[in-house]
Amino acid sequence: MQPNKLLLVIDVGNTNSEIGVFSGSKLIKSWRFMTKTPRTSDEFSLVITGFLATEQIDPDDIEDVIVASVVPNIMHSLNNGIKKTFGIKPMQVGPGIKTGMPILLTDPTEVGADRIIDSVAAFRQYGGPVIVIDFGTATTYDYIDGNGAMCAKVTCPGIQISADALFRNAAQLPNIAIVKPGTILSRDTVSGMQAGLVYGYLGQVDFIIRKMKEEIGRDDIKVIATGGYGRMFFEESEQIDYYDAKLPLKGLLYIYEKNRKQPEKKYEK
Repeated sequence: MQPNKLLLVIDVGNTNSEIGVFSGSKLIKSWRFMTKTPRTSDEFSLVITGFLATEQIDPDDIEDVIVASVVPNIMHSLNNGIKKTFGIKPMQVGPGIKTGMPILLTDPTEVGADRIIDSVAAFRQYGGPVIVIDFGTATTYDYIDGNGAMCAKVTCPGIQISADALFRNAAQLPNIAIVKPGTILSRDTVSGMQAGLVYGYLGQVDFIIRKMKEEIGRDDIKVIATGGYGRMFFEESEQIDYYDAKLPLKGLLYIYEKNRKQPEKKYEK
């Protein structure tokens, strides 16, 4: 990128999405918005420019845009909003894009863009072998070997899905916030549910990591957490080594650097 020119990165998740602005390798600022809110291209344009305005970033200083999405049905509006705002057709993480990461799975096309950007960033930042866990709508575990290849993956319902299922299917149980209670020896319904969800999920997390290490045959694998509930489980887990909230945005930057060409503004704002 040219001096004073900026890269806009967008990670579109099932529940929430995150926008970040990089100047070179430095993340200037990031913002989150709800993915499930229906928006037109004009509304996406307003959301993006509104975020930029909070940091006094001129849209004309955005040189290029890269997007990773696991929600196909919003991409038409989002892409058009980006074109209207910046006059740029965004780069998109998907088939044909260079990631530098071999995917040694039965069907590489099944791997979502979110898992690719997490894995690329984890290997680039921490080296391999590494297990990266994204605590999002689903909780995903991806194993990247010492050569930087994705070799295995595990997918579980996220803890919020588990909480929602408990609330919907048990008539007398309330909808609760997911926080760690002061003790597992709870004396009321809410803290008892919180204890079951958080400590039960923590046990699942640590067991899956141990089982992955056992079957891989190595105990020296670094484990990186990211995603909405990643910090909480990093603080409690015996198996997670690092928490990196901005791992997906870093992955978008690294993939952009492998694929960037001189951007051409072909669209009228």
